[in-house]
Amino acid sequence: MTVISTEAAQSALDPLELRRCLGSFVTGVTVMTVLNADGKAEGITANSFSSLSLDPPLIVWSLRLSSRSFNTFKNAGRFAVNILAQDQVNISNLFAVSGVDRFDGVAYTLGLGGVPLIDGCASYLECNLEASYPGGDHVLFVGRVERIHMHDRKSLAYGGGGYLSVQPHES
Repeated sequence: MTVISTEAAQSALDPLELRRCLGSFVTGVTVMTVLNADGKAEGITANSFSSLSLDPPLIVWSLRLSSRSFNTFKNAGRFAVNILAQDQVNISNLFAVSGVDRFDGVAYTLGLGGVPLIDGCASYLECNLEASYPGGDHVLFVGRVERIHMHDRKSLAYGGGGYLSVQPHES
């Protein structure tokens, strides 16, 4: 086990090591979807998603400032969280690539305000943008959940640099 003192960590933290360490935390995989100023669907893969509050119903996720989609999400009044199902690795990979029409050939239905909900997901949360906060090289977006949809599908997970299937653990 490698231990770095707090003082040493302030000056000697290797970004690649930090990324590897954070990658040991298994997360779900989502695609955040939104409509841009022209009414065109946009989306981005994000595993930086978490529940924030049940009362009021709030979620949080983050987006890198340098993302091509940053201004679209910053200026959108609403967005959707598409929680991917374990058979949607191709969707995750597609929405993680820059410079392509991510919705080309992807089936979706329209949610509140016309925001796309990608077909076949495990769950959806339709949100209003409640607030945003700076966070280093990212911005934290807080969404107020207005409507949810749940389906009987296992969620896709990500950890250790790869996709994982979620299985129940016997207690």
